[in-house]
Amino acid sequence: MKEGFRQAMAWLHTWTGLIFGWLLFAIFLTGTLSYFKEEITHWAQPEVPTRALDPTASLALAQTYLQAHAPNAGSWFIRLPEAREPALSVGWRAEGAGRRGFIDKTLDPATGEEVQARETRGGDFFYRFHFQLEMPHPWGRWLSTFAAFIMLLGLVTGIITHKKIFKEFFTFRPGKGQRSWLDGHNAIGVLVLPFHLMISYSSLVIFMSMVMPASIIASYGDNTRGFFNDLFGAPREAKATGVAAALLPLPTLYEKVQEQAPGTRLGWIEVQNPGDQNARVRFTRHAGDRIAHMRGGGWTYDGVNGELQGASKIEATPMLISGGMYGLHMGVFAGPWLRWLYFFFGLAGTAVIGTGLVLWLGKRQLKHAKSGSQPVELRLVEVLNIASMSGLLLGVAAFFWANRLLPVGLEGRAGWEVNSFFLLWGLSVLHAMLRPGRRAWAEQLGLAALLYGGLPLLNQLTTGQGLVHSISAGDWAMAGVDLTALGSGLFLAWAAMKMWRPPAVAAKRAPKAAKAASANLIESEVN
Repeated sequence: MKEGFRQAMAWLHTWTGLIFGWLLFAIFLTGTLSYFKEEITHWAQPEVPTRALDPTASLALAQTYLQAHAPNAGSWFIRLPEAREPALSVGWRAEGAGRRGFIDKTLDPATGEEVQARETRGGDFFYRFHFQLEMPHPWGRWLSTFAAFIMLLGLVTGIITHKKIFKEFFTFRPGKGQRSWLDGHNAIGVLVLPFHLMISYSSLVIFMSMVMPASIIASYGDNTRGFFNDLFGAPREAKATGVAAALLPLPTLYEKVQEQAPGTRLGWIEVQNPGDQNARVRFTRHAGDRIAHMRGGGWTYDGVNGELQGASKIEATPMLISGGMYGLHMGVFAGPWLRWLYFFFGLAGTAVIGTGLVLWLGKRQLKHAKSGSQPVELRLVEVLNIASMSGLLLGVAAFFWANRLLPVGLEGRAGWEVNSFFLLWGLSVLHAMLRPGRRAWAEQLGLAALLYGGLPLLNQLTTGQGLVHSISAGDWAMAGVDLTALGSGLFLAWAAMKMWRPPAVAAKRAPKAAKAASANLIESEVN
């Protein structure tokens, strides 16, 4: 090779970053929003009230409701309320009805009455989009996993390319055009580098069985379910005897779990064969109760006499490592402050990708500045940059606005929320094609500022649960979404004002010689 290793890595960093940068921006932004998946879902269903947490009382109310509405069901499922998700959820599957026979309801955790919450995908939409991209299974997962590999490759090549990367972390020169964008790209990248390495690598570990299935196929053939049953333990299905027997109060069994593991948070409670002599009650540990996310396990009790049938066991070291990577990636274990740190680091990763895309285009546009026109391929990149960044922000805002503006009883309401997201995102592409680049940036960022900044007011007008009400009621999940939207609106308004400023104004600040030197330096570092 005529060029050195570092130059080859710079080329790889630049071009893989461009080709996959638009997709990675969407994956990182929606993944960042997913750290507050439960809070977004709560905001999207304002009908669900926030109550003081009382697990034993909630369990008693859930049992009373299920005994009244599903006494003959084959299984009951209960999810207890928590600070992040205040709803008491119950579900059941009628015996012999299969998957389509599953029914789920939302209850008020204080009264046990059914809550008629609006249909929405809430935070689950961003969570699923993050790794499935709204594509059929498994293609979305394949594409997002490959994008994660590209992100890891970009991080490694970026470290190799910038040999003075830690020195550059303390260097930022504002008002210098492309030089400032490069300084920001480097500084943010170094600040959150360990987090991004962890996120990129752990995402590959999560889907390791999908992308590297050779060892599984060699041992299990087509029976992949058998592999996972051996790995995590197949749940034991208790068969009904047909002999009626009273089910013990679930709060009594809950207290037994607390005796086994004091302070344990529980996720799901499953009751098999309720009202039968062979009833079984399985308590599953909450995923956020520890860093390592471990599937399976829990405590199983005889539902009639309360005897312990099975308990969690110590997992093997490889499983703890794998579960630890999964848990670190998801961040479910994180408390409020650490979750906000995850959120800001995720935004920083999104910013690194965005600034990289801007740098690639800006450096090449400088070469065509005198001619007053740019090649078609650069115009295409400009349109994709605008639509993938400001356009995606508009799509996210459209999802939230649709949640409040669509009729509550509309059939297929959740689907229309998603359609609104893609509709406005698609319109942003058309707008970027029809408007000059800088003007398109300003107009889309300005509209996004209005949508995000106006979201708290819309929430107040449509639900009566605005910021004053949420804060006074201690509903910080609802207030947090509104405050984050307001802060985002202010930031986007500032960015839109920057883009409205004619580029000639910024150009007068620096002498021509300094501009030329800056352009040469940038070209040597990012080419």
